[in-house]
Amino acid sequence: MTIVDKVHAAEIVTKKGKVYKFDATECMINFLKEFESSEIKLYLSNNYTEPEALIDATTATFLISENIPSPMGAFLSAFKNDVDAKKTQADKGGHVYTWTELLAHFKD
Repeated sequence: MTIVDKVHAAEIVTKKGKVYKFDATECMINFLKEFESSEIKLYLSNNYTEPEALIDATTATFLISENIPSPMGAFLSAFKNDVDAKKTQADKGGHVYTWTELLAHFKD
């Protein structure tokens, strides 16, 4: 897949080294419904404050804000740390999530 939006892109790396690329973290999360999670080594998302820098999605902080559009319409952005996410939240509004909270949010 060709990545169009370098700010919101995401990747999955399997234990065998196969890389799956996504335009947005929400696409990666939706893909998990069709994939065996025990085969996954890394979940990566682009850091909103440093576009094209991949971060570990499982330790990232996420912001869903209607003031920050993402390619697939979930308004979801990833941040390397809680401080950056909350600083952006103060400016743009929205809700902050951990990886676990985000997965639960998308199950609903």
